[in-house]
Amino acid sequence: MKKFAGFALIAVVLSTLTGCTGSVYNKEKNCDYDYLLHPAISISKVIGGCGPVAPQK
Repeated sequence: MKKFAGFALIAVVLSTLTGCTGSVYNKEKNCDYDYLLHPAISISKVIGGCGPVAPQK
């Protein structure tokens, strides 16, 4: 039963993380960056790798 509970916990964590990922393009639409949980905490966004982002629709 402990193995099943551990497997279920891992499955829940992975499904939650994959549901919170995505990509955001910059204003010129020539560069994008991926994020894991929220676009504001992406490393590429923090260091300004793509410049200002386009408004979200």
